[in-house]
Amino acid sequence: MDHGFKAWNDTSDWHDLVGTRRPRDISIQIGLSVALGATAFIAFCILRPRWEGLYAARKKHNDEDTALPELPKTLFGWIPALWKITDQQVLASAGLDAFVFLAFFKMAIKFLTITLFFSLVVIKPVHDQFPDTSKKKLKNNGTTDATDDFELRKRHTPANITLDGLWMVEDYYSYLEASTDYLWMYLVFAYLFTGLALYMIVSETRKIIEIRQEYLGSQATITDRTIRLSGIPPELRSEHKIKEFVEELEIGDVESVTLCRNWKPLDDLIEKRLFTLRKLEEAWTVHLGQRRVERSLESLPVSQPAPPGPVVESHADSESSHLLGGHRRRMSSPYARSRPSVKIWYGRFKVWYRNVDAIDFYEEKLRRLDEQIKDLRRREFEPRPLAFVTMDSVASCQMAVQAVLDPSPLQLLANTSPAPGDVVWPNTYMPRRERMIRAWAITILITILTVIWTSLLVPVAGALSIESIGKVFPGLAKALQSQQTLRSIVSTQLPTLIVSLLNVAVPYLYDWLSNKQGMIGQGDVELSVISKNFFFVFFNFFIVFTILGTASGFYDLFKNIGEQLKDATKITHALATALQSLLNFYTNFVILQGVGLFPFRLLEFGAVVLYPLGLIGAKTPRDYAELVQPPVFSYGFFLPNTILIFIICIVYSVLRSSWMVLLAGLIYFVIGHFVHKYQLLYAMDHRQHSTGRGWLMICDRVIVGLILFQLTMAGQLALKQAFWRSVCLAPLLIATLWFWHIYSNSYRPLMKFIALKSLRRAERTDHSLHHFFGHRHDQSPTVDEVQERGQEYVNPSLIMPLEDVWIADKNARAVAQSNGHGNGNSSRSSSGSSRLQRLFRRGHHG
Repeated sequence: MDHGFKAWNDTSDWHDLVGTRRPRDISIQIGLSVALGATAFIAFCILRPRWEGLYAARKKHNDEDTALPELPKTLFGWIPALWKITDQQVLASAGLDAFVFLAFFKMAIKFLTITLFFSLVVIKPVHDQFPDTSKKKLKNNGTTDATDDFELRKRHTPANITLDGLWMVEDYYSYLEASTDYLWMYLVFAYLFTGLALYMIVSETRKIIEIRQEYLGSQATITDRTIRLSGIPPELRSEHKIKEFVEELEIGDVESVTLCRNWKPLDDLIEKRLFTLRKLEEAWTVHLGQRRVERSLESLPVSQPAPPGPVVESHADSESSHLLGGHRRRMSSPYARSRPSVKIWYGRFKVWYRNVDAIDFYEEKLRRLDEQIKDLRRREFEPRPLAFVTMDSVASCQMAVQAVLDPSPLQLLANTSPAPGDVVWPNTYMPRRERMIRAWAITILITILTVIWTSLLVPVAGALSIESIGKVFPGLAKALQSQQTLRSIVSTQLPTLIVSLLNVAVPYLYDWLSNKQGMIGQGDVELSVISKNFFFVFFNFFIVFTILGTASGFYDLFKNIGEQLKDATKITHALATALQSLLNFYTNFVILQGVGLFPFRLLEFGAVVLYPLGLIGAKTPRDYAELVQPPVFSYGFFLPNTILIFIICIVYSVLRSSWMVLLAGLIYFVIGHFVHKYQLLYAMDHRQHSTGRGWLMICDRVIVGLILFQLTMAGQLALKQAFWRSVCLAPLLIATLWFWHIYSNSYRPLMKFIALKSLRRAERTDHSLHHFFGHRHDQSPTVDEVQERGQEYVNPSLIMPLEDVWIADKNARAVAQSNGHGNGNSSRSSSGSSRLQRLFRRGHHG
């Protein structure tokens, strides 16, 4: 019997699985990732001091970030300076959302450090001492499972079993029992790691709640004092009546009321005006034929014109400009260029057209749009059942949003309000029925997309198995068998790269869908993007990909799907062994994400690559100015993938060779914390005012990962014939579900609202958090207060200035206009203008 198991343990398949193929795959992945990451990191270190407008955009554009130190401009001197930035500085400069995001990385680093220690000290030595006896055993006619071998022997044993046969059965059971004693380790560490994760969740949540309550309680922004009142009945749809209703509740005085109205005609005109303004700017740019604008080498090598408006020039500046010859050149006449023209279609079916002067056409069109906008702004729009009510204090607002205001269902519902800059005003007047239809339609669309993503992952998962490739492309499989390095790249590196690219592309689609659902605030849209993208990466990538990438291969799974479904043991065996067989792939995936791709995020590779394309299409000064805007950090793009990798590390924490995944995960979170810390503090804008609500989404999904981890442990124990130990995990599963329920009921309100006690800071004697904040609220305003300074809940279409054309040299424009009227062209211009006016009056313009 021992000889049989030893023969099985020496088979080429098993040796190739853990002794040859895996180190080759891992080494290739490490080499590729280090090469990619090191190249991107060195490039960033070189370009960072040169392109400060890109790599320090947030620091340069936001005056409130004085709490951040200036990073040294040396090649690597900025690294320790960034590392020394404290949590107090992160909170004061970047706000709660960034603080919570980085707190998740720190929690993951602590958890993975502890689990990696146990994996190296206990789990790995135990697994090395006890080889896996549930794998294939070598026989004369091939390989089969150890349990199948025992059943085969029983079938060939006579009914009147001999003494030798009895000893054979007893020897087998004795060996099976002795060889599975180590499986108690699975049970112990399942309880230990689950308890550790839940303890860290509670501990970190308590800390975040304390900081959040202290932070929000110390500020008084317009957002914290405003109620989003929905379900307003028709008889209350006026600012005066809403104010009377709220003040009758005796919870505080109302400072202002903004009743949402049907501003769609005005918003459409504003959008049309912006399009016309851009067309006019393009026409002027083509006509003037020169783009004399200032260049700044601190961002990207791109022209950056000054915005339109009066320019005050000092005497010294005037002298220097004359000495340089710049002022004299700017006052020179533009190059002689013909005025651009545009086709306008007219007639009953728009079959006739006429070429007219483009500048005259768009200027006349812009003038008429301005008149219509000014006229619409004086009109009264139809009210909608939504209003923003700003109270005189934060306490009054919190009492309103935490109470039931009206006994009628779905009427006069008070909720927290998004920041004025985050309100999606077109959605405020969208009918509730349309909003519900959109939500259901997008849900159905995401369900359909889930099937489509699954079909796309089938060939990718098949590439993980050379056997599956051989059944579809025999010639390719034969060529791969002879080239070990090429085989490793195709079977592990290529699927990893394809999945990583898919994880980058799909979030853009889900972000677009989330913006079409009709949510009122951008913060809610951001949370929706997190939810959708996590569903994609968790279900389509982790669950479905794991099923498709089993050791048996996806081809056999779908070849005889009917027979497979009839035999539940085959499905159980395939799913139970799937995670172990894909450990190599997920290790490569985590290494590529952390070591290979994180430095490209630091380099902002997408902005740098897309810059030449944007530069080619840029024509006007407005286009050039938009090219150098700092990128916006989207939590919905980065957080879901990070949560998934943490779940992968949890699931693999006790399995064989778990130390590889845990070590790769630890490196991922250490590098990720560093990269995102730089982006959130120095490089990228993040304007959503969600006050750290994403933390609950993180914890909910981590708990889902713990449940999956427990089910995986139960499946592994059942697969190894340790049924009683598998059943012992049931109390842990029930306890985790009970914890999830208690956690949601206990901590969710404190992550959504501000406690009234936190608002009475002057009356409190507990100053334990003052050390953490460094008395920030006594000395300087919070980042939210600075961002919302001067903002109010008003539709921008009602108050935004109707700006003039933005061109690089307005003096040249004036000269061109005066030349056009002073050299005999005045008659042409006046006649062209009169023709345009006649076309506009007849309604025949395009």
